[in-house]
Amino acid sequence: MNGRPSIMLTEQQIRQAMKSTLSNHAAARYLNVSYPTYRMYAKMYNDQETGKTLFDIHSNPSGKGISKITETGSKEPRLQELLKQGMSIESYSVDKLKNRLLHEGLLTHECNRCGFGEKRVIDLKVPLLLNFKNGKKTDWTLENLEMICYNCYFLYIGDIYNKKQVRAMEDYTAPTAEDNSVDWELDDYYKSHFESLGLSDDLSDDGSEYISKL
Repeated sequence: MNGRPSIMLTEQQIRQAMKSTLSNHAAARYLNVSYPTYRMYAKMYNDQETGKTLFDIHSNPSGKGISKITETGSKEPRLQELLKQGMSIESYSVDKLKNRLLHEGLLTHECNRCGFGEKRVIDLKVPLLLNFKNGKKTDWTLENLEMICYNCYFLYIGDIYNKKQVRAMEDYTAPTAEDNSVDWELDDYYKSHFESLGLSDDLSDDGSEYISKL
């Protein structure tokens, strides 16, 4: 296998994980990859504004902002304090609740109805919604919460989009390129890998130069 990693993480995926987590370890869990794999790619990308790697920017050795079961007086409420009846979407973000439930492993990244859990390639997101089983959005007990995919939500609960949004999606026309060229860019790891094989950046569009050298 020439030591090539089986998973590639783009800068966009790393930055999305950083926005959704408070540490590098949590970001690795968010992307469902091992910490060494995450660290390798996070150190590969630099932030133009600070000059630091994304790994260094997201480093949080003191655990600042991360709620712990043993801590007291934290501004972030303990998860156990949220999982009860009488809560409301105005009192705490449902999106944050969903992320914490997934992070702690109390819910999984798959639909509770059909088991769907396929990730989108560009950012590894799964099309899931946090659903309140009994329809009461003030009942935040764990037994009343589930992850459900868009399709099952539509089939068993109701519409996700209103008519105006549906019409906008149906009328949308993706921009077409004037030619059939593919706009893509290799990351540093694969650039060095191809260079070690004697393949330069000046490759023909039809790939004939690749084939002749392999």
